[in-house]
Amino acid sequence: MENHHHIPAVSLFNQLILALPFILGVVLYVICVVYSNRTYKKWPISRLLFWFGGCFLAIITVLGPLAVRAHVHFPTHMIGHLFLGMLAPLLMVVAMPMTLLLRTLPVRYARLITKVLRSKIIGHLTNPIITGILNVGGLWIIYTTNLYILMHENILFHVVVHLHVFLAGYFFTISIIYLDPTIHRYSFAFRTIVFILALAGHGILSKYIYANPPNGVNGYEAEVGAMIMYYGGDLVDVILIVILFYQWYKATAPKPNAI
Repeated sequence: MENHHHIPAVSLFNQLILALPFILGVVLYVICVVYSNRTYKKWPISRLLFWFGGCFLAIITVLGPLAVRAHVHFPTHMIGHLFLGMLAPLLMVVAMPMTLLLRTLPVRYARLITKVLRSKIIGHLTNPIITGILNVGGLWIIYTTNLYILMHENILFHVVVHLHVFLAGYFFTISIIYLDPTIHRYSFAFRTIVFILALAGHGILSKYIYANPPNGVNGYEAEVGAMIMYYGGDLVDVILIVILFYQWYKATAPKPNAI
């Protein structure tokens, strides 16, 4: 079965629509760093580099040669999935954007942001079960229905699916590891269990794709793409596991003065 995607959904204009939020994200992050450094100690360069790295991966996924190639080549599409839905969100979460924003804004506005963080909506969006379903469940819908074809033929589906993949990956990441201020917290054990289930769901989906190519994808490309999804996803998940378990260890390790 040959790929039969159409080109309109990857026009330069459509690519720019998806890239613009990340370009603005880079600009706003730098502005926040400059302003906050005037009042507080210097923001770590490492955080800035993590943010640049995450935004860069997101931008090249939706704008440029990789985005165009992904439209007609499933393995490239899957590389884009790993960048946009897993690695970019992880790098951006490690950059601690909410912490930076709160220390940049005047106290009055920072309190408003904190109030939003306490809302039920944010509580739901940081619940590991909900974010896991949105993240992994969304991928099952994309690759086991006609949505995969629709996202390559229709600009609206194209934009919505890509935004969903990124946002679902981002919210899943912040629901598993707590770096920024997190009001609605869950135990390490609970987050670990949900993470393992999500990891299993992601791995099972990659094996399903290997044996059952998505509509419009030939068998060879499906096999290569599935392997990229399986092994590439594991590499990113290892980083997430290391951070989670390190935080768990720090939270439970005996304090020096307690010994």
